[in-house]
Formats: sequence, structure tokens, C-alpha cells
Amino acid sequence: MQQNTLRQQFLLKDDVTYLNFGAYGACPKPIFEEYQKFQLELENEPTNFMQVKGPEYLKTSRRALADFLRCDADDVVYVTNPSYGVNIIAKSLDLSAGDEVLTTDLEYGACDRTWKYYCKKKGATYVRKKIRFPLASKADFLEQFLGAVTNNTKLIFISHITSATGLRLPVTEICAFAKQRGILTFIDGAHAPGQLEINLSDWRPDMYTGACHKWMLTPKGSSFLYVDARLQHLFDPLLISWGYESLHPSHSQFLDYHQLQGTRDYAAFLTIPAAIRFMHDHNWRAVSIACKETTQANAARFCRLLHATPLCPVTDDFIAQLYSVPILTDNPEKLHDLLYEKYKIQVPVMPQGDKVYLRYSIQAFNSNEDLDRLYAALEELIDPSTGKIAVM
Repeated sequence: MQQNTLRQQFLLKDDVTYLNFGAYGACPKPIFEEYQKFQLELENEPTNFMQVKGPEYLKTSRRALADFLRCDADDVVYVTNPSYGVNIIAKSLDLSAGDEVLTTDLEYGACDRTWKYYCKKKGATYVRKKIRFPLASKADFLEQFLGAVTNNTKLIFISHITSATGLRLPVTEICAFAKQRGILTFIDGAHAPGQLEINLSDWRPDMYTGACHKWMLTPKGSSFLYVDARLQHLFDPLLISWGYESLHPSHSQFLDYHQLQGTRDYAAFLTIPAAIRFMHDHNWRAVSIACKETTQANAARFCRLLHATPLCPVTDDFIAQLYSVPILTDNPEKLHDLLYEKYKIQVPVMPQGDKVYLRYSIQAFNSNEDLDRLYAALEELIDPSTGKIAVM
């Protein structure tokens, strides 16, 4: 299917150049219609839906998701967002004084805050290993990061694809290393499902959380948490509800604890099978490859324009459908707003540590012309002698 035809499948406004799919995703019309169908069914007969049909719909949806992730359906529960999944693990993980949770200095801010909170509460240390740029290779990253492992490292928490810097990290190698050392692994895959092929059975992380409402195209509030079966008994639900000491326990305490959370609209979870069908029908693997090629092909010109050194080699090892360029500006929020209000371009400008990054996302509805518009806007705003963009 051609790019302009796929554009018609989305509900996005026609007058905005949308280069921020990575933040909240965007739901195609057929999947959104499925979402509304489930919501309408819930309101037509709430009791029957919540007590009889809904649980069966959830089971069907979980099985479809598990096939997509290549894992057992009983090892996956739905959560509203990856931050919720991280909170489940961080709150219950048995951490003591002296224990270390190892991560990078590239992680998503909400997750950093969660781990800082619970490590402080339990007397453990949250170790944010600073990554030195530019990266030369996967081996360079692994040497830097794994060099921070100590005898006190109890858990490695790391992004599959980082948020602000848009880097694909070598999580399979990290999981293999951790298994040999007896260290637990928890992967934040918020950006990965739908952008990368996932195989949890082969990779064997201990825990993995991901969003379906980003690159998997479902409505907002649809994410999952995977926990290896041998560890599921360790993690309590954030909300104690009917699943605790259930009157009608299922075969899985893990599902009872985390799925039965009282009255809530879980229609977004039920659209997973429709999203997977949509991707299959539109040859999404080929779509994703084409988007990745566009992402990578434009990286060098944005780095030249912004006087920026690339963070890493622009290869499949590090770059998929997100690309982040260091940008010199004193006011990232105002620059974002200016790009949106004056140029009708939606693209994030995000601080990370002491740097600021402009990150573009390329999805099926984007074209190279979208990036041309961004380039022309930045060219108009930049001081060519310094590479800095001053926003008054």
C-alpha cells in the first residue's frame, strides 16, 4: 500500500506535519472503530460485559499479544502504560541496603523517578551509568555499561529503545550476560513492539514492559507487563482488589492479582487482535523497514545543519524509526512551541541530562517531504555560524 493511502488510515490532522509518533502513537481508523465498538458494547450491557464477555475478550486479546511477543499468554498482564508496569516491579522487588539497580543515564524520566523513590525507601542504590558519546559500536556500549556491574548489582533495568536519544540498545546481549551472572533483567520496551520484532522466549528477560499504544497502533492506555513464570509470585498488585484471595481463583495468581482491578474501561486492551491484523494486512514489516530507511537516510543532513556529532553509527544496530540530533538551544520548550505554532510541525525537543535533542519519528503516514519541511524550518531559525537556535 502506498504511503498516501496509509495516511488516510489515520485520524491525524491534515494541516500538521506529525513527526512525534514516538510520544503517544496514533491509532488507525479500523482499530479505533474496534475500540469504540467494545466501548459501546460495555455501555449497552455493562453487567454482562464486565462479568461474562469482557474476561473472555481479555483472554483472547492476551493470547494474540503473547503470540506477537513470542511468549506464554499466562506470563503477560495488561497495564495502562509502561510506567505502571515499572511501578509494579519496583515496589515489590526485594531490595536491601547495599543492593544496586544498574541503569544508564538515558532512561525515561518517569522510570528514573520510580526507581529513585523505591531505592531510597529500601536503602538500595540506583546506579545511572553515564554513557560516553559518540558510540563506536555495540561492543563499545556493552563495554561501557557492563563495566558498571558489581557484586552488588541485583537488577539491570534498561530501555530497549531510549526515549530522548532514540537509541536501540543491545538488550539481548545484556540479558545473556546477566543470566550468566545471576542478575535479574528488566527491559523497558515502551518503543519496541511494532517497531522491532520481539522474541521474549529467545531473549529470556526476567521482566519486560512495553506499550501497545505507541508503535503497535492501539488506542491510548494499552500496555503490558511480562514476568517470567518463576518470578511472578514475587510481585504484588499496585491495587489490592478482587483478585487477592479471589472467590473464584483462576489457574494463575499472577493474572488474578494484576487483571482484576475493579471497574475500568479496558476496551483499549481488547483492540490488540485488530491491531495485529491491521499490521499483517498492510505488510507492516515492509512498512517499518521503509520507515527505518527514511529515518536513517536523513540523519546526516540534520547533523550537518545543527552542527551536531551523531550519537552513534547510523545503522540497524542503533537506529530504527526514531532519530535524535543534539541541538543547541537555551529554551527547548519554546522551540517546540514555535515549530508547532508557526510551522505546523509537531516534533519533540527534549532535554536529557545536560544536552537537548530534537527527535523525529517516521511512521507509515510520513514522507521525506515531512522531513524537508522540518529541515527548512530549522534552516530558517538557526544561526549558521554557531549552529544555535535562539528563541525569544
